[in-house]
Amino acid sequence: MIQSRTARWSLRTVALGYLFALVAVPVGMILVRTFSPGLRTFWDWITTPAAIAALNLSLLIIAIVVPLNVVFGVVTALLLARGRFRGRQVLQALVDLPFSVSPVVVGVALITLWGAGGWFSGVENLGFKVIFALPGMVLATVFVTMPFVVREVEPVLHEIGTEAEEAAATLGATGWQTFRRITLPAIRWGLTYGVILTIARSLGEFGAVLMVSSGFPGVSQTLTLLVHGRYIDDHNPYGAYAAATLLMVLAVLALLLMTVLDRLRRNA
Repeated sequence: MIQSRTARWSLRTVALGYLFALVAVPVGMILVRTFSPGLRTFWDWITTPAAIAALNLSLLIIAIVVPLNVVFGVVTALLLARGRFRGRQVLQALVDLPFSVSPVVVGVALITLWGAGGWFSGVENLGFKVIFALPGMVLATVFVTMPFVVREVEPVLHEIGTEAEEAAATLGATGWQTFRRITLPAIRWGLTYGVILTIARSLGEFGAVLMVSSGFPGVSQTLTLLVHGRYIDDHNPYGAYAAATLLMVLAVLALLLMTVLDRLRRNA
């Protein structure tokens, strides 16, 4: 019993020390340096026109990416959970591809496809600019966030089975009625978690967006690019710390929302 208790406390100490060194210390240093010039300076740095434009652009990308990933994610999860077809394992691997491919590689691939001389470069002749514009940033973010909804919804579909859906079909319900009244309410929590993870990942994406963005303040600069621009290009560390703190606040809000939803799910 004593050895077991000692082992538990040792494991807890190691885990907490690891988290403290890798998470708490860096975050604490950023917060200290952010607020060392004063709250007024922090407020001034996050309310500059460039910061407001960066925040608006990040939120706009999220507003576009989330519905796209919800539709694609639910359809793909249904296909993987309910379908039996050749190439299913290949589709499973493709869904997980964004987890293993570097975001920078994604950006390079998008430039190869949509940039000058790319396979789809002709769309620019029609007045539709993709690379170094909003569409390219959306495509990059969609790619890196694609698996989250699928991987949250698919296990739920396996768990609930097909009995209720088959019963609804037997009673004469159409496919859409079955999905809207049976399937969607059953997967709502998994879908919600997938959406929150998509939002958090979209906010923090840097590598892929950096490759396909011009990075001009107020034009195609997200919050992550604003942090990079202030720190590297403008040599303004305090402005970068302020933007990074704003990003952290948004991430913490997403985590708190997930925690609240998890409690609601447990009590439902």
